[in-house]
Amino acid sequence: MRRSDFDITDKIRTTDPIEVQDEVLRLFLGLYPHGNARPMKRAFEDMSRLYHGKHPDYHPCDTEYHDIQHVLDVTLAMARLLNGYQRSGESRTPLPPEYFNIGIVSALFHDIGYLRRRNDRKHRFGAEYTLTHVARGSHFLRDYFPRIGLKRHAVGASILVHFTGYERDADKIRVEDPLLRRVGEILGTADIIAQMSDRCYLEKCHDRLYPEFLLGGIARRKLPDGRIVVMYKSGRDLVRKTPAFYMNAMKRLDEKLHRAYRYAEAHFGGPNPYIEEMKKNEKHARAAASVAGRSRLRRAPPSTLLSGVRAYPASLVIR
Repeated sequence: MRRSDFDITDKIRTTDPIEVQDEVLRLFLGLYPHGNARPMKRAFEDMSRLYHGKHPDYHPCDTEYHDIQHVLDVTLAMARLLNGYQRSGESRTPLPPEYFNIGIVSALFHDIGYLRRRNDRKHRFGAEYTLTHVARGSHFLRDYFPRIGLKRHAVGASILVHFTGYERDADKIRVEDPLLRRVGEILGTADIIAQMSDRCYLEKCHDRLYPEFLLGGIARRKLPDGRIVVMYKSGRDLVRKTPAFYMNAMKRLDEKLHRAYRYAEAHFGGPNPYIEEMKKNEKHARAAASVAGRSRLRRAPPSTLLSGVRAYPASLVIR
């Protein structure tokens, strides 16, 4: 049985940056035996320090859904899709090792916008940045890429995280380099397939994502005329609406991100396990929505937040 803190293959612990880094580097060196992996190595180290509160300028991660496991799961999926792209032979444009580095670094920091600065006196929880975290992440990467030897691509590459968000139409994200744009589409794909294939995806939606949506202004939205529109009434309501979200996600994967998920088939040499697990979660969401409470959601997601770190006010904790 697949373990809750392991990847789609049940072989790599996605709560451990070292295990994920080792697999990413294995894939990279398999493609580029003499390639420069230093930017990725530095990024793994810096990301881990940031999420674990060891950076002088940032608080540790306090978003239970958008935590380090999610980041590592997305990064692992990103590496597999990039590997599949390069090995599939579908494209006439090979992927330079620099672009592989850009893709992995972007994946590692695609949700860095949820982390609060230590001098932030306005926000108490990272989830309050839900509506602006993608733009914050883009600004972070624009400053970060030059520090790890990727200055030449800093402006263009920093835009790629917008493929993981919904505040911009993917068709209107301006990336001049077609190959770099494809890396962005692969990043957006990795973000969707990694989280929606998570063994505990539904439990995380019910217990963790709904409180983040409340704090971030997603669950309830205020219209210009002052009226409040309730998008999600509860964690259970979020799970109940998962099948519809699945259909929209597949449409986005197909039409906006141009079926980049197919590169997983080239990587695995067969069926796409990410899509298969997404289908299982969608089916289970339908079953879970038909019963009261949380009775069909029995899996226990791993906890990755530091001891004493609060993800949201006690009044929002749903169990």
